[in-house]
Amino acid sequence: MCEIFAKQPQQNYQFITRSIRIDGHATSVKLESSFWLILEEIAAAQDMTVPKFISTVYQEALKHNGEVNNFASLLRCACLTYARQPDETIEAAKQQLAG
Repeated sequence: MCEIFAKQPQQNYQFITRSIRIDGHATSVKLESSFWLILEEIAAAQDMTVPKFISTVYQEALKHNGEVNNFASLLRCACLTYARQPDETIEAAKQQLAG
């Protein structure tokens, strides 16, 4: 019953750490490779690089919440939000950018 999930290639859930700059500070983000692929798709749909997208998410979350606890989890949840309704999510993001 769960074989479709259990038998996926191990590279799907292999951790990948990427170094990025957020607000001028070098940091690293460690996510499963599947999430990196989704982040690349989201960023491309918004004409951004992945580092720019991640930095923007961080800055907006900081502005909204005053702090960012567990940023990797925030990114994973962003990917899930996108995966559930990709067209609606990207359209809403573009409308917010347009102002």
